[in-house]
Formats: sequence, C-alpha cells, structure tokens
Amino acid sequence: MTVAEVRDAVAVGLPGYEIESVAPIGDGLDNFAYEVNRDLIVRISKDPDPERTAHEGRLLDAVAAVAPVPVPSPAFVIPERGCLAYYKLAGVPLLDRSQRFRDAHAERVVAALGDLLTALHTIRPADAEIDDESGEGSIQETADLYATVAAHVPPFFRGRIESFLCTGPPAADYELVFSHNDLGIEHVLVDESGTVTGVIDWSDAALVDPACDYGRLYRDLGPPALAVTDPALIDRAVFYARCAVVEDLAYGLETGRSRYAEKSLTALEWLFPA
Repeated sequence: MTVAEVRDAVAVGLPGYEIESVAPIGDGLDNFAYEVNRDLIVRISKDPDPERTAHEGRLLDAVAAVAPVPVPSPAFVIPERGCLAYYKLAGVPLLDRSQRFRDAHAERVVAALGDLLTALHTIRPADAEIDDESGEGSIQETADLYATVAAHVPPFFRGRIESFLCTGPPAADYELVFSHNDLGIEHVLVDESGTVTGVIDWSDAALVDPACDYGRLYRDLGPPALAVTDPALIDRAVFYARCAVVEDLAYGLETGRSRYAEKSLTALEWLFPA
C-alpha cells in the first residue's frame, strides 16, 4: 500500500477534500491503516472483498444507532478497493497504555464495554453474518497454536495450559447475538482518565455466542471483566479467554508485536491460576 493509493482513494471518496499529510499508522492481519490530515482514518484491505467492505459500512451505521460509546461513522466507502474511511476518534488504543494504567482503570473500562455489549446484543442487523465456531474447533486450533509458542510460556504455566487443552469445552446452549466479535484492547480507545472514547475495527462483527466478547474482556482486563458478565456466560467466557490468549501470544511472537506477547503472558496469571 502506497501513499499515492491512499491519496487517490480520498480523492474518489471525498472530492474536493484537501490533503495536507498522509501517515501510516499500522497494519493488522487484514488491513492497512493511514491517517490523513490527522483527522481522517483510511483503512484499505490487504485482500479486497467488495461485499464485505460494503457490509461493514452498513453495520457501522446500525451500531452507531445504539452504541453508548463513540464508534466510527463512515466518511466514505469504496467497496471495490476494500476501502473504508472514517473521521478519527479521540484517545489511544488501550493496548498502548501500560499494564499499570490498564489495571488502574479496568473497572471503568469494563463497565463501559459491558454497556456496549448489552446494547449490541439487543439488535440483529438484517445482513449480519453468523460466526459460530464449535468449542471443539476452538480447542483444537488453540492446541495447534500452543505447540508453536510453548517454549515462550513460563514453565509453571505449561502444565495448567496443557491440562486445559485436554478438557472439553463447556456445555453450549445459547442464542446467537450481534457483537463486535474482536473486542480486544487494541480496538478500545481511551483518554488519560481511562474513559472509553471509542471502539474501532468492526470488520469481524457478526452473530456469535454472547460469551465471546466477554471472554476477550476477561483475557485483556482480568477479573473485573467477570463482574459485568452474566453469570450464565462465565464458564464459556473463561473458555474463550483461555483460547484467545494463546492466539494473541502466537500473533505477537510471529509478528514481533511485543505488546501482544507481553499482555498475553501477563494474563496467564489470572487465566491459568494455580
């Protein structure tokens, strides 16, 4: 992805918009992201899927109608380029804050995100996709990933993780709900006071097990997340959190993104206690 391509996309999406600066702000598994004029975020897919991009734009409109925290509102969408742009939200990703900061503000953050999940679970966008992977599939995928990262796990956690991988998933009896479906702290923006100022990257939003995103909150923010989780969901939330921490550790190590690896190793303390 080049700056020229970003400039061209903005010219198509916002004719007459004057571009003074374009700066890359990172890339994830699926997208490149650029900041234009310190005001506009332009995200372009590494593997454009026009239908998926248009779908995400429609979902963002549905989410904005109910979300109690700020979410991106599309400035323009160019489906054939896998391009979606929105005006920048305040704050920085919680992942970029220190562990001490996250611990100090965890209760405030999970309260806001719990309210968000409650609101999301009340809607059912017409074209929302279903993402309902079986627990057996999750445990097998986690076992495969764990084999690649086990040498980086402190020895006193290895037995606990391996015991978990030998157990079956919790009993599953639930109705699918609409959710962010990737509500990790890399997608949660906060200010200096720990106030949630936005939730970004809705590309995976879908109809899912209602415990999934609570599991991600537990993975990243620890026990305070369980206080906002319906008791009926806790067993599955813990299961998803344990699977997801291995996934994030593997991602951090593979890509050299140390923050993912560091927060994953820290989370082992509450995810796999003695």
